[in-house]
Amino acid sequence: MFTTRLATPTDAPAIALIYNQGIEDRTSTFETQPRTEQHIQAWFDGVHPTVVAERSGGVIAFASTSGYRPRDCYAGIAEFSVYVAQDARGLGAGRSAMTALIPAAQDAGFWKLLSRVFPENTASRKLLASLGFREVGTYERHGQLDGVWKDVVIVEKLL
Repeated sequence: MFTTRLATPTDAPAIALIYNQGIEDRTSTFETQPRTEQHIQAWFDGVHPTVVAERSGGVIAFASTSGYRPRDCYAGIAEFSVYVAQDARGLGAGRSAMTALIPAAQDAGFWKLLSRVFPENTASRKLLASLGFREVGTYERHGQLDGVWKDVVIVEKLL
């Protein structure tokens, strides 16, 4: 149904399109400004893997890692995100992307993945729980989105 692979800089336009849909939806990120292809290309630093899920040769989902904190003691921890194109949600593409990201992160030397999820994003929370992520707790009033304070649920998985 879906194929997954490590993303390359040539995937930046598709990743930006999917990420921008998530920004517009206001259900998955505090970001409010659309991302360009150039923003996404900066993710390809040779350290933090990004994977894509494809259907019929087109990218329909991605899962990415990024740095957690600059201190050396946190070098093996990566933050992650997963986004699915609006017209492909609920079909398992996010699961495929995350299932591929976990070993890619481990192969890159990470020992833990973590993220923050809006409490009302139940689809993401269910997906992550089914993949072995645990909910650590809730940061209350963690940030504002469109002038409204939002909580986030912290999730982590030891690799």
